[in-house]
Amino acid sequence: MLHIGLTGGIGAGKSTVARLLAERGAVVIDADRISRDLMAPGSVVLAEVADEFGPEVLTPEGELDRAALARLVFGDDEARQVLNAIVHPAVREEAARQWEEAPEGEGFMGVVVEDIPLLAESEQADRFDGVVVVEAEERTRVQRLVEARGMSEEDVRARIAAQASDARRREIATWVIDNSGSPEETAAAVDRLWTELRARAEETGN
Repeated sequence: MLHIGLTGGIGAGKSTVARLLAERGAVVIDADRISRDLMAPGSVVLAEVADEFGPEVLTPEGELDRAALARLVFGDDEARQVLNAIVHPAVREEAARQWEEAPEGEGFMGVVVEDIPLLAESEQADRFDGVVVVEAEERTRVQRLVEARGMSEEDVRARIAAQASDARRREIATWVIDNSGSPEETAAAVDRLWTELRARAEETGN
């Protein structure tokens, strides 16, 4: 079984590449989705976050107020480290469970991809047989996020600056997907990547 890490900066199109890989037969483990599930109302993880950061991070319905939490931790390294210490171990435990169960899925093709936004920052690259980094020009990323999410350009650029640089992500990359072009170009790049991943998986007996 081939174990691949997938990462990219905000707005680069990592989720698009993850979707394309899933369509081709990869099992995709989405760290963001796991994190959202772990923060469901009534969960142990959400309770720990509320205990640490206060009831203002909860909505009146008891759900996580993501915007309120982001305001507390964005730009505050110490607060972000505290949050990560609560959330990341739980995410990794659930991701490991999904990884172990992946071969039992119908039509398993031997490739498991973990979609981890902060893979470079969390120094997890050594866990994988290879790492795919998705890139796009900064102006393209800013435009996407302003148009698709309604974020301000200032906010987008601040979030980009708070993440690892493209150069840092390239240091851990086995493959780089340039997602600055058309959807067709990105799909073609993923096709080439998938062919290589399948070949490697077959070499390992999957």
